[in-house]
Amino acid sequence: MNKLYEIIRASSPNHKNSVATVVAGEHLGEKAFFDGDDCRFETEPNGFLSRHRETILNDTKNGSQSIDGNRVFCERVGTEKKLVICGAGHISIPIIKIALMADFNVTVIEDRYDFAQNAQAAGAHQVICEPFEDGLAKIAGDMNTYFVIVTRGHRYDQVCLETIIEKPNAYIGMIGSKLRVKKVMEQLEGNGVDAGQLEKVYTPIGLKIKAETPTEIAISIIAEIITVKNQKKESCGYSKELLKAIEKYNLVQQKIVLATIVSRKGSAPRETGSKMLIFSDGKTVETLGGGCAEAAIKLKAIDMLRAEKPAPELHVVDMTGWEAEDEGMVCGGIIEVFLEVIE
Repeated sequence: MNKLYEIIRASSPNHKNSVATVVAGEHLGEKAFFDGDDCRFETEPNGFLSRHRETILNDTKNGSQSIDGNRVFCERVGTEKKLVICGAGHISIPIIKIALMADFNVTVIEDRYDFAQNAQAAGAHQVICEPFEDGLAKIAGDMNTYFVIVTRGHRYDQVCLETIIEKPNAYIGMIGSKLRVKKVMEQLEGNGVDAGQLEKVYTPIGLKIKAETPTEIAISIIAEIITVKNQKKESCGYSKELLKAIEKYNLVQQKIVLATIVSRKGSAPRETGSKMLIFSDGKTVETLGGGCAEAAIKLKAIDMLRAEKPAPELHVVDMTGWEAEDEGMVCGGIIEVFLEVIE
């Protein structure tokens, strides 16, 4: 497996990881991986990117910047987003389904067998049917783990929150009435839990959209989690599926193209940093949003794979105007996509 992608795959979610790529200019195609200020990988040792690391890392957002006549795309790399749900009652089921659509890896902890089976049927990636404290002992937590507490009673809420609050996390949310939440918080403070930590818990959970039904409550919860997630300005373009595919095709020494959205203007289906792998037979892993825009990128990628010495390329896809409408590109935005061959 290409060393860069091995490093990305093994990177800690608790560190500030960045990948920088020169997408235009004299140093086209150079790449580097930064762990904090430390440059752990460069395609060109002591090259352009490490010489300009301070400028690159001073920009805290995903995006491009011009450095000495070169355009550098830098993305703050987050690992897969994980959602841990304590409880598998009637509200948990729509939370699971919506979280899956939002590309979270979902784990459910539930001590009742029948309810745990419901979570499994809803599509959760992992269901732990054990007492909550035992199930949570199997969850390490990290800065990309989001915890949702929706158990059937405040004594179970207390057990979960007291355990979770000691773990690294991106978010803790707990459902419950004001009285139920107050009881849990008072009990935990009495047990010595720091009041400052308890104040960081999102409760009542979810955005205030006057939700009433389980599905509406689930939407408000996931919306709140997405709000918190997107404040971090990280990309999760390097998904598990994408990294596994790179490893697989590297083992058989087959060339593949990695396409990355490096900028977007107006309305576009996917965010900056979104990625797609394209194989010579037209198969893909992940998506840039589908439709004619993605089809056009696939054709360019296949042409690159047929070339003897393919160079990286930056392509503009314009989804505005009458011509774009006729082709079915109805988003009305413009994206720039960087294509590079992985060998």
